[in-house]
Amino acid sequence: MKKILVVEDDAAIRTGLAEALGREHYEVETAADGEEGFNKSKKKNVDLIILDLMLPVMNGEEVCRSLREEGINTPILILTSKKEETSKVLGLELGADDYVTKPFSLPELLARIKAILRRQKRETEKVDEFKFGNVKLDFRRHEATRKGKAVALSEREFKVLKYLVEHRGEVVTRDMLLDEVWGYESFPTTRTVDNYILSIRHKIEDNPSRPKYILTVHTSGYKFAG
Repeated sequence: MKKILVVEDDAAIRTGLAEALGREHYEVETAADGEEGFNKSKKKNVDLIILDLMLPVMNGEEVCRSLREEGINTPILILTSKKEETSKVLGLELGADDYVTKPFSLPELLARIKAILRRQKRETEKVDEFKFGNVKLDFRRHEATRKGKAVALSEREFKVLKYLVEHRGEVVTRDMLLDEVWGYESFPTTRTVDNYILSIRHKIEDNPSRPKYILTVHTSGYKFAG
């Protein structure tokens, strides 16, 4: 699950954004001033920062400049008013990735967030082979064994399992699996994901009804614990 830090001094906007992003299955952290936002950006594992320019203590330009000087390359989406044309340009020059002008529509903001996160393509550990418990996986050859015996996994099941393994320890939502494994040109449902997970559990778990490796995270998705 991607984590977004919202740095905004207007309590109504800050709360509204946090609630809207939460509904989109983002993990949300908030900060009410620039200094708090700067400190949280350094200490938290954040995937995207939504940064208002007009902030108390440290303004958005100072936060952006300081983060880049510290070598923190987390994507930044700045919020500006129509009157802040110069600040908007300066923010981009300081290393911000995009901007949205207030007042903004939620669909536009969400679209820009998704675009930034797609471009970001954070370096995820690429796994060709993996072993957990009594299971061995060779993703290059599409071969799997359990207790030394071959396990028949479909190509899609390998892709689902590979994505979970590469994001082990993280909450992976059903929508993330649909986007990354099935793709936008397909039209499966979240129930399709659940069915694939159930099938994979029956093939790799000692007790599929009480899984040890592919765990269900209530209301969110799944987590690989191998």
